[in-house]
Amino acid sequence: MHAVLWRLTACALMLAAASIAQAADMIGNCEMSGKKGDMAISAPVKAGLLTVAVSLPAPMWWNGEAPESIKDGFEFCLAANVAWHAGFDKMQVVNVDWAPLLSGQVKAFDLALSEVAISDDRRKTVDFSPPYFRTDLGVLTKKDAVVDAKSIKTMRVGVQQGTSAAAFAASTLKPKSVSTFAELGDLFAALRSGQIDAAVTDFMISAAEVGIESAALSIAGRYHTAEGFGAVYPKGSANAATLDQIFKSLEAEGTEAALARKYLWGVSGVVPESIAYFDP
Repeated sequence: MHAVLWRLTACALMLAAASIAQAADMIGNCEMSGKKGDMAISAPVKAGLLTVAVSLPAPMWWNGEAPESIKDGFEFCLAANVAWHAGFDKMQVVNVDWAPLLSGQVKAFDLALSEVAISDDRRKTVDFSPPYFRTDLGVLTKKDAVVDAKSIKTMRVGVQQGTSAAAFAASTLKPKSVSTFAELGDLFAALRSGQIDAAVTDFMISAAEVGIESAALSIAGRYHTAEGFGAVYPKGSANAATLDQIFKSLEAEGTEAALARKYLWGVSGVVPESIAYFDP
């Protein structure tokens, strides 16, 4: 009897140890890949953790309204895996405004993941990682709107300030009118209220909104840009080279693709192949 109890106790202890080990390989709700600290950074902004900036809200990319409530999402889990490889089992998420981040005014962070398209103009004020996601521009409209490549040029188009969509609307699309909004939330609110007829923004961001309000919004079309999203580093970051290696490793091992399938396309319900390309 004692031998049986000992074996049961030993088994329970092993299961508990396995559970603890599994929990140790998690940050939030995200499973970690690879070995912790295999590409460690030596100069984080705050000792013992990775400080990650984002401009919220960003549903599917960061699932939650406030930094302390977010436990998963594509960019959250990508940042968590970066933290793991960099030698940390925790990270601090800070919510920052979009324009100050890209103008280099925000300093106290190790990297920012906020669906930022890499561009030469932005490289003047911040540095970038290799691209971790490639996308197009989407045309987000109300569900009952009839929009095509020709009619959009006669419409009131909205864009977010300082984005590639804003540059595209001004230099290439040239619709009847363009309204610029400081934050994505303001852009989408203007579409819902009828202040604008279409919102041109990143295709995946458009898909995220459709995932939230599929009964009210739809994607009328998209424009081919083949732009890439990159992590933002403070200009001249001492950690840039090591963080670049981590992003390349996560792409090579398939972590980025797996996270995209789980948190982006699988949640939004949008089938990219079903959305037609518009000729600008």
